[in-house]
Amino acid sequence: MGFLLCFSLLVLLAAPYLEGGSAQRHRAVRAQRPRGGSSPMPSETTASFWVSISPKLMTVELGSSVWLNCSSNCPLLESPVLHTGLRRGLTLSGPNWVSFQLLDVRTWSSDVRCFVTCARVTRGATARINTYKGPQSVILEPPVLEGREHTLRCHVTHVFPVRFLVVTLRRSGRVIYSESLERFTGLDLANVTLTYAFPAKPNDYGQLVTCHAHLNLDGLVVHGSSAPMALSFLTWSTRSKALASTCIAALVGILLAVGAACLRKYLLMQSRA
Repeated sequence: MGFLLCFSLLVLLAAPYLEGGSAQRHRAVRAQRPRGGSSPMPSETTASFWVSISPKLMTVELGSSVWLNCSSNCPLLESPVLHTGLRRGLTLSGPNWVSFQLLDVRTWSSDVRCFVTCARVTRGATARINTYKGPQSVILEPPVLEGREHTLRCHVTHVFPVRFLVVTLRRSGRVIYSESLERFTGLDLANVTLTYAFPAKPNDYGQLVTCHAHLNLDGLVVHGSSAPMALSFLTWSTRSKALASTCIAALVGILLAVGAACLRKYLLMQSRA
């Protein structure tokens, strides 16, 4: 009986210390858990994962160098990869973005793709680069009057791409003819000659005619113009000049023959006197 009483007293005295140790262990376990929620799983990371490339569309002069920026919101961003057939230059980078330089762009239309891998998921974005070459020169030949028609001939040199070219002829500022060359599908530098004939009128004398070339490229307009030329009825074609020369020569011959006949008659009259 005495032994049981002593054992009960020991248990009562030790209980607070046993509970305190258990509570400390529980607190220690809780302290080891991360605060603020668990780390993102791959599926959570990629749910709102996007890739962007800018600018998405560029139209630049033939032989230009350009920069493209590839960016993403991926917190576990791996180095972006650029797929292109164009020649590369410098590369710059920062938090969640990389800029790529492309050199001496000469292909009419090129697609450039940027790929980013985030938590084993790969996504991409595409940009397009178009090139052009504005007219090197726009030359209008002097107008030619042949019969009852004026003929205008305009030369547009070293232009690309031709299918986006529009050539317009103006008389005293008003359009008398315009032609789109969209039927030409070549992708090389080219020279273009436009010939146009229109009826001659008396009031055409002295009016100025000009030739204009326009490249229309997705809102970008590149243009060139010729020097003005004056319409005149004294401007003849080669055939007209040859005909006129023949007529003048014939007239001179007739006048000389008549003069010679008159001279002979005069001399004959003087000898009889």
